[in-house]
Amino acid sequence: MTSISAFLRRGGQILGLVALFLPVLDAQAQVRPPRTRVYPRPAPPTDSLTDELVGKEKEFANPSVLGQGPSKGLIFHYERTTGFDITSNSRSSDFTDRSGRVSNNDRFIVKGYIPVWNRPHLKMVVGVNYEREEFEFENRPTGYTLYDELEEKGLKTLGTQLVVLRPIDERNFILGRVKGELNGDYTSSELRLKDYLRMSYELVYGWKKSPTFSWGIGAQLGYTFGRRSIYPAIMYNRTWSDHWGVEALFPARVLVRHNASAKSLLFAGYDVNGLSYILKFRETLPIDPTLTTVELRETELKVRGRWEREIYDFLWFGAEGGYRYNNSFDVFDRRNGRTKVIDNKLAGTPYFSLELFIVPPRRFLKQ
Repeated sequence: MTSISAFLRRGGQILGLVALFLPVLDAQAQVRPPRTRVYPRPAPPTDSLTDELVGKEKEFANPSVLGQGPSKGLIFHYERTTGFDITSNSRSSDFTDRSGRVSNNDRFIVKGYIPVWNRPHLKMVVGVNYEREEFEFENRPTGYTLYDELEEKGLKTLGTQLVVLRPIDERNFILGRVKGELNGDYTSSELRLKDYLRMSYELVYGWKKSPTFSWGIGAQLGYTFGRRSIYPAIMYNRTWSDHWGVEALFPARVLVRHNASAKSLLFAGYDVNGLSYILKFRETLPIDPTLTTVELRETELKVRGRWEREIYDFLWFGAEGGYRYNNSFDVFDRRNGRTKVIDNKLAGTPYFSLELFIVPPRRFLKQ
């Protein structure tokens, strides 16, 4: 009995000690933080424009900004103007002064772009394009060499280009473009590369200030303003809010963008476009029979509004309208390139265009 009493007395002492320390242990357990790591860490506060960047690795710089429309892979474009007057003043004894009216001026354009190299430090895209511009004159045949050539053969462009994006780091990039086009009134049987080839170049050094702002400065060598020349290029892409932004390559193009929704975009602004075409007369001129080839330099300004809308995941629709002002449509002697033989004045006219284009499906962009 004595041993049993001693055992019970000792057990009671142990239980008393446990009861004494339990509140202390419980308090320490409440104060001490758990050792398990919380993953992922809470995302920092962001606005709606940068929500999609949370959790992603930092990317190298590029000129695009949040809010821009999807990249276009394949484009089908049709454009038409209302009727307009044309006045031609001769600078050569081989031509006379003439005036007429163009009842229809149509343009058909097909463009395609495909990435051929896609690495973090180097991206390359190859593009191809085919364009055809047609003129329909009233009271045809007009009996005027230039007008009849334009109506019967039209103006064609067959081109290819290489776009190179070289990110330097997360803030800086270099964007370059080389483009070659065959421009003229040629047919498939008389197409000669050296006669119709026109080359243009573009180089921009840019800064990516944020996911919503990039800009750059550079130069372009091309025919945007008619005669081949070098002119400055200022790139400015910026998104101010969920609904407003600007996309510009000044002085050639400035567009204000309104994001009506994720599937609908509105644009307003202007474009300056220029091309140089080679025309070969089928008929021998009476005074100077050696003048068989001339250069037509065209420059136009479009004040325009545009709407782009998603039809399906990879298919978009575009509609555009505005006013086209023709700055030059002059003909030069190809033998020296400086002698103007016909000074043409085309009246301004309203125009409209319709477009279908294919873009990368969303499931590819999310990968």
